[in-house]
Amino acid sequence: MAGTPAVAPLPYTRAQAFNVLGPKPEETLRTAYRWMIRARTLDARMLALQRQGRVGFYGAATGQEAVNVAAGLASRPEDWVLPGLREQLVALVRGHPLDRYVHHLFADAQDPALGRNMPCHPTAREVHYVSMSSVIGTQISHAVGVGRGMRNRREAAVALAFFGDGATSSNDFHAGLNLAAVGRLPVLFVCTNNQWAISVPVERQTAARTLAAKAAAYGLAGTRVDGTDLVACWAALSGALERLRRGGAPEMLEFLLYRMTAHSSSDDPTRYQPADWAARALAHDPLARLAQWMRREGLLDDAFQTEVQSEADEAVRAAIRAAEATPAPPEAALTEDVFARPASPIPGR
Repeated sequence: MAGTPAVAPLPYTRAQAFNVLGPKPEETLRTAYRWMIRARTLDARMLALQRQGRVGFYGAATGQEAVNVAAGLASRPEDWVLPGLREQLVALVRGHPLDRYVHHLFADAQDPALGRNMPCHPTAREVHYVSMSSVIGTQISHAVGVGRGMRNRREAAVALAFFGDGATSSNDFHAGLNLAAVGRLPVLFVCTNNQWAISVPVERQTAARTLAAKAAAYGLAGTRVDGTDLVACWAALSGALERLRRGGAPEMLEFLLYRMTAHSSSDDPTRYQPADWAARALAHDPLARLAQWMRREGLLDDAFQTEVQSEADEAVRAAIRAAEATPAPPEAALTEDVFARPASPIPGR
């Protein structure tokens, strides 16, 4: 397409990538590609449905797929994930059913939270995924508490605390990293730096050269990683998780990436982003970069690409059909699990 920026190539050979990805590298790459296609398809469809008024809110993770897929594949079932706004894909990769997540987005009677959490705030206890609260940074302190519990139980597991660049200016970031460091707790701090805290560019909230450098103030290792490179994300996450399982000190990973959509369906980024932002983001699209590299290395052809896209389209359509055929939660569900005794009926109902 005319005017489309060239995709930044991934800087390694097939042999180098396979050396990083473990015993079944080709299978890992194909699995990652399938999940990235499914995530991109889900984001596009749900944003369209929000514009049609069929769901109330949506926060896309377009541009963050490499980090989320790598985290889902590299983590173990016993680990716990404490997300920020854009880690729903981690839950899906770890085994949370797509249809259950879409029921949540529609806030229907099959939503595990029965419509009491706003969309994109799923609860997925079966895959150790803790619902977020939308309060900036609070999940960081929660992850430290989970890490303390793991240490007390002598579990060889890790708490993954996800947060954005804006959360590194929150109180919970400072308290959480400090407490984890002092207690040497099994917590991996994962900063997804998409360079925008809603409308505030990262350079206006910190004078630090990198966000990863902030870890040093608490005596922790901090590493910046290309968050648009699936293999680099895998290497960083799997390495840090293994060190923590062996009793290593907590660490912080900063994944530098590009927010490719609005902050949420309630946002208009054209009011504050520079005119060339979309072009810069497209050049670092993690899905396009992986697809380009896989084609170059003979791991992706038209037939496989068509198969994967068709599977993703049908899976998303089927989940939406099921959700739209499901009734809303009963009115009584508003107070279930809230009060010790059932609440009185709503007057006039």
